[in-house]
Amino acid sequence: MDHARTTISKIFNGEPRSYTRFSLTQNMEGGDSQVEMKLSPEMDEEVGTNGVGEHLKHHRESYKKKPPRTPKDICFLIAATLLIFIIGYLIGYLVHRKQDKTLPPCDQTEAPVSVLDDEDLSLTEPYAPKQLDWKDVKSMLADRLTGSQIDASLRQFSRNDHQAGSPGDEALANKVLKRFQENNMHTWTDEHNVQLQLPPASGSNTVTFRGQNLGTLQGYLAYSANGTAQGPVVYAHYGQTEDFDYLKDLTINLSGKIILVRAGKISFAEKVANAATMNASGVLIYPDPADYALSDTTHLFGHVHLGSGDPYTPGFPSFHHTQFPPTRSSGLPNIVAQTITAGMAKTIMRQMGGRKAPRIWVKDEQSGVQFKLGDDSDVASVEVNNVLVETSIHNVFGVIKGVQDEDRYVVIGAQRDAWGPGFAKSTVGTTLLVELAKAISNMVREGRFMPRRSLVFASWTAGEYGSIGATEWLEGYLTSLNMKAYSYISLDGVVTGSGSFKASASPLMSDLLSETLKEVQSVSDPQKNIYAQVAAANGQISLLEPMQMTDPAYPFLTFSGIPSISFQITGEQASGEYPYFSTLQDTRDKLNTATSGNMVQLIRAAGQVAGHMALRLVHDHLLRMSVDTYSKVITGLVIKIIDKVDELQMSGQLPSTITTDWLSSARGSYGRSARDLKRIIQDSNLEDVEQCRKINDRIMRVEANLLSPYVSPTTNPFRHILLGAGPHTLGALVDHLEAFKSSGSGDVELLKTQFALATWTIQSCSNALAGDVWDVDNEM
Repeated sequence: MDHARTTISKIFNGEPRSYTRFSLTQNMEGGDSQVEMKLSPEMDEEVGTNGVGEHLKHHRESYKKKPPRTPKDICFLIAATLLIFIIGYLIGYLVHRKQDKTLPPCDQTEAPVSVLDDEDLSLTEPYAPKQLDWKDVKSMLADRLTGSQIDASLRQFSRNDHQAGSPGDEALANKVLKRFQENNMHTWTDEHNVQLQLPPASGSNTVTFRGQNLGTLQGYLAYSANGTAQGPVVYAHYGQTEDFDYLKDLTINLSGKIILVRAGKISFAEKVANAATMNASGVLIYPDPADYALSDTTHLFGHVHLGSGDPYTPGFPSFHHTQFPPTRSSGLPNIVAQTITAGMAKTIMRQMGGRKAPRIWVKDEQSGVQFKLGDDSDVASVEVNNVLVETSIHNVFGVIKGVQDEDRYVVIGAQRDAWGPGFAKSTVGTTLLVELAKAISNMVREGRFMPRRSLVFASWTAGEYGSIGATEWLEGYLTSLNMKAYSYISLDGVVTGSGSFKASASPLMSDLLSETLKEVQSVSDPQKNIYAQVAAANGQISLLEPMQMTDPAYPFLTFSGIPSISFQITGEQASGEYPYFSTLQDTRDKLNTATSGNMVQLIRAAGQVAGHMALRLVHDHLLRMSVDTYSKVITGLVIKIIDKVDELQMSGQLPSTITTDWLSSARGSYGRSARDLKRIIQDSNLEDVEQCRKINDRIMRVEANLLSPYVSPTTNPFRHILLGAGPHTLGALVDHLEAFKSSGSGDVELLKTQFALATWTIQSCSNALAGDVWDVDNEM
């Protein structure tokens, strides 16, 4: 015992400096007890001095009381107890664990599941989800995206009164939010306080011609200038730039005139902007029966902001806490604009004088109407009294999080609001949004599908005013979305007919679209896929159209640099335009008629197209995006610029100091970077998670780096130099060269600046695509 005490004391406190030892012995004969107490040397000295020690030796009844335990002694005792307990527990646990691993339960009939030891865990690779084959993923989506459920949701989300910010709009938002929550998705909402321009609170805007009031105007154009404009009417066809150029060639003075144009070809905003550049005082827009199968009394609704988002917070978000500066978008017109019916347009055109319109403008004349350009006696008056109202709007979101790259995501979005019923414009998209969310959530919940990346489902509002809800979200979270949002897929207006297909997309997504259309069965011809049904001999090029500013995916692509796509299963008409957009006649019955009764089946097919693209982007290790497609786009524009420069220099209209060598070099640099990346992909192990992530990041740099860093998003929000709008684009450079040719002179210094900025934007994109700085071979 003495040896044990000494050992424990050494363990916890080293060699003891003092101790007290009690020795108890028993006198067997007499039963008397004897106590021996030995004190430490220090205590011996103390006791000897006082003479107490001697007294204790002879009188066992009288003894010195044991000194009290110090806190240090108590701590040592507790620690020793705990140590002994832990050692015993670990021994028991290891023995029991070994028995569990070696002895299966009595009722076990299958081979025992292997359990990794701690040593084995240290040897495992980083976690990567085991994925289903793509064929199985497609089959799962097809099984869960059913016509009956789509039809039920169409009825749930159909309503006539859901203008942005209205109680009807909020009711739909709550329904979408509830459906997301029922899928156990993580949900949130985003509130913005925006400026919406509404029609007059009492009465209506008015239009008179030759002193005659044309009648009550139900439709209107949001963000028109307010006031009254009066002047002679001039007919300008669609109001395109070439239409106004034709009128100028006829020496027709457009200053102070009221311009009458037909809807179509370009947006309402572009028509008004073109008229404003001619110093016109106002614009009237009508739906011509040659373009739209509408009644003479159908009213049109729209907006004339040449841009997207809240025009009173350009370039920054309209959050409630934002201190709104006294600013407005440069895309707001300074002239009045108003829509009129086809019947009202007939009233004006029957009385117009002047010379006849060119033959190409009048091949489809209205019955009983002769198209004339107008003269000074055809005076009209347009009065606009729209009201600007600050309105609270809400976007609704739900996310299915990825298991590997949770911070990378694909966004699927749909507009929720409409001027009227908006069945094809918004109800169909909202229905597909919630049904795709439900189908994919079920695939994940069942444990069979594990997306590598996240899927964000977004319900936008105020889309009718120029994608306000979506744009404000982009402006508010631009830095968060950079390099993280891999793609945006729009569900707006995806079905307007049957028999044809069209799409607008980033060139990066063209191959993905083609592959997807080859996987989705045609509704009208089940023996074919959609691609085989509609694609011409030159492949996907025939499917893609230039993305217009009115496209719901446009701000994602040209403002935020996110690869984006919108598409439409449409009719076989050459124009492919659905006549009921921007009217109060966009109803279920109209769409059902336009689709020959196959509405639900076509909506399901559109859902498969969107679903396949989204799932591909979150399923595969490597993003299915083709960087070399941009090489073709850049090369085409650069060759056009070089040809125009050579032509102008040969004619002496452009000085020889203007050179295209550097622009051509930048084009070649991008091509080499794209080919190098393609070679790296071919030589890489596509099962290597980290390697694929690095390649994906390089792919994502392309779109973002095609946004010009040299212009302000406040004045030029669509900064994409190939697909955007503004003086920084290659298209603007071509137009500037055209101006040199037509006028014989121009601003040479401005032209040099345009060349320099465009050249370095392309070169910077090439450098980013090349990878790390030490991989850049920049010998310009």
